[in-house]
Amino acid sequence: MSMELSKTIFELTSNFPSSEKFGLITQMQRCSVSMPSNIAEGSSRTNKSFSHFLDISLGSSFELQTQLLIAIANNFISDEVTKNIELKIEEFQKTTMTFQNTLN
Repeated sequence: MSMELSKTIFELTSNFPSSEKFGLITQMQRCSVSMPSNIAEGSSRTNKSFSHFLDISLGSSFELQTQLLIAIANNFISDEVTKNIELKIEEFQKTTMTFQNTLN
């Protein structure tokens, strides 16, 4: 799920104004990459440590949601596109939290 979200964010931000290259574009891309990267890194650890990496991944997903709101407020993306991505992020969050509860 997080890999697909990352791909979507890279595609989406490719249409942002070039003035955001070192701002919102970079921030959104870094968050979207952080989500699957932390899951991958944590997967080789103990359950307690893995749970911590899942927390980091979840934090990045909430950060990404905020950045989507900033993008929509600046008219970089439409309401419809935002809602679709937000649904995917929320699904990721619910699934990750459910999985995380099995580790604890």
